[in-house]
Amino acid sequence: MSRRPRIWLPAAAVVLVLAGILGLGDGSSGSSPAAAERWRTLARATIARTEVAAARIGDHAYVVGGFGAPDGATTDIVERYDLRRDRWARIRPIPRPVNHAAAVAYDGDLYVVGGYTAPAGLADETNALWRYDPAADRWTKLPGAPSARAATAAGVIGDRLYVAGGARGAAALATLEIYDFKRRRWSRGPSMPTAREHLAATVHRGAFYVLAGRTGALSTNLRVAERYVPTKRRWERLPSMRKARGGIAAATVGGRIVVVGGEEDAGTIAEVESFDPRTRRWRSEPRLRTPRHGLGAVSFRGRIFVLEGGPTPGFAYSDVTEALRVVR
Repeated sequence: MSRRPRIWLPAAAVVLVLAGILGLGDGSSGSSPAAAERWRTLARATIARTEVAAARIGDHAYVVGGFGAPDGATTDIVERYDLRRDRWARIRPIPRPVNHAAAVAYDGDLYVVGGYTAPAGLADETNALWRYDPAADRWTKLPGAPSARAATAAGVIGDRLYVAGGARGAAALATLEIYDFKRRRWSRGPSMPTAREHLAATVHRGAFYVLAGRTGALSTNLRVAERYVPTKRRWERLPSMRKARGGIAAATVGGRIVVVGGEEDAGTIAEVESFDPRTRRWRSEPRLRTPRHGLGAVSFRGRIFVLEGGPTPGFAYSDVTEALRVVR
């Protein structure tokens, strides 16, 4: 018999969950029949948490940091999820606990940049760049970015890491910073047209896609989609997303840019949407079974895997793993 995933909620959120179960809400965070048929619930993680960073290396997804249940402390826990065997394991922790960081993969290693480092809450942004070598099971600190930031987005094109947006203090950032893996040097690129934090990013065919986010409170969620093309050193505006959202994750799956999760004043966001760069059109995908924010997402063999995250806005935690086949 399969076990139910653990979901940790603050006491005030229990009323909202019960309302959803009884059908008393507006259904904005519920799941559709299509979602029940298409999304698969997989093995639960070793810890319930939110505001994580995630990336894939080969057959494994890595999930780093965040706020952990039950007390919401910033954690140094790193998990590795076997995408083939549906198994979770903990590996060497990151040297400094962090939440709201960004993670990417390059040349077989995991890189984690930015985030908040306060023991709890949204404070003490960092410019740290960490590398984890899975073969040696070792973390190394690399040259720090020019700017400290959290709730940022990152992607890798060629031999360079691109880090855009995020928050520093009460300000949403538009800056783009670029790390050259070979030269171990940082440089600045042209700023995004739209400053924002709690955004997501992914890479497709040499372009860095930066998606949605917000400028402050949940009411400032955006539908903005932009991409940076390094060969042109230029940002391009894309058609707006269907749903304004922040606190999200994204991945490139079979040539489509898929955006999942998020939070708004009404609750967590179940709607999933994807963008086809060839047609420049967004389409709706089956809704999340477990709507959440502060989650991780990776792509593997035509599916998007959605990892952990908060089932209600703010400090709530889950160990949920779900997957959706996007290519069809």
